[in-house]
Amino acid sequence: MSAHRQVDPEEIRRRADALGPWFHNIDLGGVWTAPDHFLGDYPGAKWAGFSHALPADLTGKSVLDIGCNGGFYAIAMKRRGAARVVAIDSDEDYLAQARFAAEVLEQDIEFHRLDVYDVGALGERFDLVLFMGVLYHLRHPLLALDLIREHVAGDMMVFQALQRGVADGEPPAEDYPFSETAVFDRPDWPRLHFVERRYARDPTNWWIPNGPCAAAMLRSAGFAIESRPEPEVFVCRLAERPADAVPVYPARGRTR
Repeated sequence: MSAHRQVDPEEIRRRADALGPWFHNIDLGGVWTAPDHFLGDYPGAKWAGFSHALPADLTGKSVLDIGCNGGFYAIAMKRRGAARVVAIDSDEDYLAQARFAAEVLEQDIEFHRLDVYDVGALGERFDLVLFMGVLYHLRHPLLALDLIREHVAGDMMVFQALQRGVADGEPPAEDYPFSETAVFDRPDWPRLHFVERRYARDPTNWWIPNGPCAAAMLRSAGFAIESRPEPEVFVCRLAERPADAVPVYPARGRTR
């Protein structure tokens, strides 16, 4: 990403360093925020692999970026012409980075400190929801998808999660008899791997799905998978929730 105006690069470097360390490598007018990222140019390299699957023109559209981190994707959406971009994160340090990046790049983005479990507090639905790199940091991942489906998803959602295990597989059958056990040993059975302690030295890595599990969770929460332009990325549309998939956290209590 490049800036629209000339700003003293030394001042940008000083302020960026003061806000570090960064997980998003963003080009702030020639000053990169995470040039030594262990994943390379991240998330720019990943964005290059799936950006074609999103509308090139978001004029008039509203976007919600859940878990915005340093703001890379929120800024990318604003640059595609989105009328309104709301970015939320539960980490104030990431929000400070994102606000700074948006300021330098002159992008008008609304930032809020908000947890994914509290998205209902926004009180509106968005044309496009980004849920990137968050699910595996959650202790209650399916609850998060249910809440997004119930409260903020209006049409399209772009989902990305770290995955381990097989990437693809046949969807499970509609039902199995109680005596069936071998199916659970299939390599492509949907699996959500639980991390009791740490993975990659990160104590917030809790649940890591394989590809079939990520797809199954999305379907169960009421999203139809439209495309999978990159192994970890699913472009989804709002769909009817399966009849027997009752949301974990309904928008309303049951009627007696």
